Amino acid sequence: MQSNQPAARRPDPGTGPVAVLVVTWNSSAVLPEFLASLPAGMAGLDWRLVVADNDSADGTVDLVRSLAPEATVVQTGRNAGYAAGVNAALGAAAGWEGGFRAALVCNPDVRMRRGCAKVLVDALGAPLSDGGRVGISVPLLYEEDGRTLLLSLRRESRVTRALGEAVLGNRRAGRFPRWSELVTDPSAYERATVADWATGALMALSRPCLDACGAWDESFFLYSEETDYCLRARDLGFRTRLEPAASATHLGGDSQVSPRLWTLLTLNRVRLYGRRHGPAATAAFRTAVLLREASRAALGRPASRAAARALAGRSALRATPGP
Repeated sequence: MQSNQPAARRPDPGTGPVAVLVVTWNSSAVLPEFLASLPAGMAGLDWRLVVADNDSADGTVDLVRSLAPEATVVQTGRNAGYAAGVNAALGAAAGWEGGFRAALVCNPDVRMRRGCAKVLVDALGAPLSDGGRVGISVPLLYEEDGRTLLLSLRRESRVTRALGEAVLGNRRAGRFPRWSELVTDPSAYERATVADWATGALMALSRPCLDACGAWDESFFLYSEETDYCLRARDLGFRTRLEPAASATHLGGDSQVSPRLWTLLTLNRVRLYGRRHGPAATAAFRTAVLLREASRAALGRPASRAAARALAGRSALRATPGP
């Protein structure tokens, strides 16, 4: 039976504000400067802020409500992980009247330079020579000193690339696309460069890309969630592209020095590979990554020692709980 009621119309993905999505967990030390930097970073855009808080115990939520009373605050009620926080923030933005036209996913320790977000958002939807479109755009990222460029572009994982990194190290192997995930060619950071994925500290996502790819994978508590999303987007014709006219400072984290976080990063890297490849290829990839971590453990790196022990265990490919 036909209804006489008009069909509900979905908001035009080209209209509405840009949703600025921030996931927090005990982030009170970095939030004030992040919030203060938003007006310059978002200059030229209509935008609204959504903060998804993963059960902070340091007054993060009260701080947001004090410094950004217009922000939408979503409390997950638990330390749910980064992907779950992004999904919670996206869910809140989806409920806005008129919807939103793009999303900017940010770490709270990112400081955008003036006009950064507009460059990223304006790049979304651009056609590419391979028939795809820009679905995800990322800026140049600099270390805390504001001058040292972070190498943020990556190639998809392969066994040969894991072996190259094990033998040569990331930076030396990065000069050869066959032998490393890390893109080290300086010219790649001087032009608009399409990559398989990029560091997820700051990325703009088009509404069509979000609608096509759906939710972020919450089984990755931390690390590899942005890799998974970029690769899923690429599979659907939405590519990730660096926009060098946009830049930001990333204060960084402690994954490089914390055995617990480095282990989580390493295991999730292998788990993601296993989801996209067969058992034999996954076993080879895991062995290559184990070789890399074992060689660095032998040089006295505690984080690699912890990661090697975890990789050698039988449960290495199971869902990895968060911190």
